[in-house]
Amino acid sequence: MAQDEDLPVETPAPDDDEALDKPAEDHLAGRFGRPGPPLDRRNPFMIGLLGGLGIILAYAIFLGLRNAAGILVLIFIALFLAIGLNPAVVRLRSWGVPRGFAVAIVALSVVALLAGGIVALIPPLVSQTTQLVENVPEYIQSLQRNETINELVQRYDIVNRVTSALNAGTVGNAVGGVVGVGRMLAGTIFNLLTVLVLTIYFMASFDRIRETGYSLVPASRRVRVRLLTDEILTKVGAYMVGAISIAVLAGASTWFLAVILGLAYPFALAVVVAITDLIPQIGATLGAIIVSLVGFASSLTDGIICAVFFLLYQQIENYLIYPNVMRRSVKVSDVAAVVAALLGVALFGVVGALVAIPMVAAIQLIMREVIVPSQEAR
Repeated sequence: MAQDEDLPVETPAPDDDEALDKPAEDHLAGRFGRPGPPLDRRNPFMIGLLGGLGIILAYAIFLGLRNAAGILVLIFIALFLAIGLNPAVVRLRSWGVPRGFAVAIVALSVVALLAGGIVALIPPLVSQTTQLVENVPEYIQSLQRNETINELVQRYDIVNRVTSALNAGTVGNAVGGVVGVGRMLAGTIFNLLTVLVLTIYFMASFDRIRETGYSLVPASRRVRVRLLTDEILTKVGAYMVGAISIAVLAGASTWFLAVILGLAYPFALAVVVAITDLIPQIGATLGAIIVSLVGFASSLTDGIICAVFFLLYQQIENYLIYPNVMRRSVKVSDVAAVVAALLGVALFGVVGALVAIPMVAAIQLIMREVIVPSQEAR
């Protein structure tokens, strides 16, 4: 009996699954109990909540883009100009010029061109305006001597109506008009300076920005994307060279016209037309109006000749010179160049006209090198 009492009592061994589950349960439960089941994403409440948050986020993004549209357009224009001016920087660097000095040379050249256009525009504008103001009394006297004009003035009581219209205007409206013109002028100067500064920054860090963009592409496709993108950037630079060539040709034609007619400041008028011709959509028309006004200030015949000349020249430039230059520089067909310019203006205005031709060249390159080979491989 004693021997039996000394024998150790065997306790049943715990089941292996229970031994493993208990520490796991203790770990999952933690100090604050076992976590509940995950939320059901298919629950109608969750679907509605996530959908509402998505709509709010999309609307917030829309508001942000709409409010920043003006600045985004300036950034886009500056980036486009930097891409177009980068070949000049690359050419200077190939001559041994450091990148900083190359960027400074190109930027100063652009600033000098703009300043030259403004300086060239001021003398004829001031002189012609002064002559017009000085000749106003003579014009009024000549009108008063005309019996037909006097009869019309008396019949329709033009003098009293003009006087009433002038008296109806308040000082506040006049001040508002002056303030509005000042704001518009300040806004234009701010936009020009913003584009200029951003263009310089983009040119200075162009290689770094490009390499950063390439690093975001998968390594297996990086080489091909690099080659295609470099070719597209080259076409943008070629487009800028072509646009400058067209502007120089327009300025030279204006100089010859001004010299033949004997207009004042022929070189200044040529510079004005060349600079305005670089502005998409409205630039050529603006330059034509300025020169035509100078022609009319000189004589009625000179004004009519200027108006007819620019009317014909713009048709030749739009449908003959522009397509041929773009075909040689950007390698875009005549029909594609004209259609792209028209669609770009209609869809996106000035920005659309600015990027229409390079965009068509990029689309043609992608279709030829990517889409068509992939279709042929199927």
